Amino acid sequence: MVTEACRKNQITVNSQVAKASREVFPSDTITFRKDQITYSIQVLDIPANRVGAKLVDIYRKDETPAEAFAHLELLKLSKEHYRKTGAGRPTKKDRRDLEDFGLESTD
Repeated sequence: MVTEACRKNQITVNSQVAKASREVFPSDTITFRKDQITYSIQVLDIPANRVGAKLVDIYRKDETPAEAFAHLELLKLSKEHYRKTGAGRPTKKDRRDLEDFGLESTD
């Protein structure tokens, strides 16, 4: 996924567009956009070997501002106004099921 994002020029390292083969060093800042949020990550250190996902936070610092996540709350609130499942007008599938139920009982 990261290689594809690099091909599309969606990842920057120190404000320069990065290729997939670009090496990163401590104190580099990596910026990328995911799910309508622009993340900013600072590299603290490079591990000697590969590490598991739980240990990645030791080597990086998330510098994404809190304001970047503010619009997520608005999206969550806007989805709450939709009707709950089973309330209101039946869906097309519900109507078909009702019609099928009515046809079975008249036989």
